[in-house]
Amino acid sequence: MTEKLALLGGTKAVTKEAGDIFTWPIITKEHEDAVIKVLRDRSMSGMDVTKKFEEEYAKWEGTKYALGFSSGTASLQTALFACKVGVGDEVIMPSITYWASGLQAYSLGATVVFAEVDPLTLCIDPDDIEKKISDKTKAIVVVHYMGYPADMDRIMAIAKKHNIKVVEDVSHAHGGLYKGKKVGTFGDVSGYSLMSGKSFAVGEGGILTTDDREIYERAVAFGHYGRYRPDFIETEYLKEGCGLPLGGYKYRMHQMSSAVGLVQIKYYDEQIVKIQEAMNYFWDLLEGVPGIIAHRPPKDSGSTMGGWYAAHGIYDSEALGGLSVTTFCKAVRAEGCSTSPGCNLALHTHPLFHTIDVYGHGKPTRIANASRDVREFDKNLPISEKIGSMTYSIPWFKHMDKELIEQSANAFKKAALNYKELLKVDEGNPEKLGGFNFFRHS
Repeated sequence: MTEKLALLGGTKAVTKEAGDIFTWPIITKEHEDAVIKVLRDRSMSGMDVTKKFEEEYAKWEGTKYALGFSSGTASLQTALFACKVGVGDEVIMPSITYWASGLQAYSLGATVVFAEVDPLTLCIDPDDIEKKISDKTKAIVVVHYMGYPADMDRIMAIAKKHNIKVVEDVSHAHGGLYKGKKVGTFGDVSGYSLMSGKSFAVGEGGILTTDDREIYERAVAFGHYGRYRPDFIETEYLKEGCGLPLGGYKYRMHQMSSAVGLVQIKYYDEQIVKIQEAMNYFWDLLEGVPGIIAHRPPKDSGSTMGGWYAAHGIYDSEALGGLSVTTFCKAVRAEGCSTSPGCNLALHTHPLFHTIDVYGHGKPTRIANASRDVREFDKNLPISEKIGSMTYSIPWFKHMDKELIEQSANAFKKAALNYKELLKVDEGNPEKLGGFNFFRHS
C-alpha cells in the first residue's frame, strides 16, 4: 500500500531541514582574500591574475589555450567568429538550449538552423544535424545540455565529413566526461559560462578553450583590449588591425572573477565528486519507479554529468496513465521537495526567430543574409516542441545527506505511485512549460 500524498491530506515526505546542501557556490575566506587583494592592488582591469587563471584552466581542461571573457555569451560569440562564421553563413544548433548558445550568429551576419534533440539525453540529435547541412553551414554548436554529454563521436564524424567546425557549449557541464575524456576537448573550440549559478562559478565571466592556434589568435583579435595592440601583440593574426579589436568588443574578464576562479579550480574536482555521489544516489533510489527516468549517462559508459548543473529528470506521462507533469510536480512540491515542470522553451517558437528585425534590415534578422528561408526547418521539431511536458527539475544536491536525499526521492516516488489518485484532480498542462531564459533550480 502506498503512502497517502501530502497534496491529498497525507504526511509530507520531506521533513529534514536542508541546511547548506543547496548552498552554491561555496565561498570561503580564501576567495574573499583573493578578491580583496585585486581590489587593494587596484588591478581589477589588469591581466596578470586572469592570465594565471587561463593557464590553470587550460591545464585542468587539457587544452593548449584558454582565454578569459566577460561572460559565457561573449566567449561563444567569439568562438563563432574564430571559426570564421560570417555574412550568409549558417550555424546549426539545438532548439532546446539557452539563447546564448548561438544567437550571437546574428551579430556576425549569419543565421541559425535549429536541429532536434534526443528525447533521453536532451542534447542535439546527430541524425537531424545531417538533414540541416547545406553549403552555407559553417559550424555546429553542441550543447552538453544540463550536464549530459552529447554524442561527440557521431557529431565529430559528421563535422569531419562535411568540413564543418564544431563549437562546444560547456556552460552546463564543467568537468563532465564523455567516454572518459572531458567535454570541451572534442570540438574545434569551446565556450563556457562561469556565472555564479553555474557549477564552476567565478561570478560573472566566461572562458574559451581550444587547441587550434589560429582560432585562439582570432579570439584574441576579436575583442581583447590590451592583448591586441602595437606594443603588446599576443597574436600574429592580422597585425594590420592597428591594435584595435577587430570586433570592437571589450570582452576581457575582470580580475575579481579570475581571482575567484583561481581558488575555485583548486577545489572543483573534489566538489563535483561530492555532487555526483549525491545526485547518483538520488537517482539510484528512484530506479524502476514508473514514469520517472534519470537524466544521466549509463553507469558503464565512462561518461559523467560534471557538476550536474540545473539537474532535471525525464517524465514518461504514458507510464502514469497520461498524468500531466504539472500535476506530478504539484504533488512533489506538496511533499516538501522543490521541483517545477519543463526546461528551456524551444527557441524556434520565439518571434525573434521568425518576424523580428533586430538590426534594421527591413526583414526578419534570421533571414536577412540567408540564401534560403531556414525557418522552414522549424516545422519539424516535434520533440523540442513538447519538451516541457517531458521534463521536470530535481534538487541539486551539493553533498551527501542520505536522510534528506532519501526523503526527497520519496517525494517523487510517492507522486508516481499515487498517479491514479492524482489523475482525479489533474487539470493538464498549460500551453507552455518552461522559459526562454533561466532555469529554476535549488
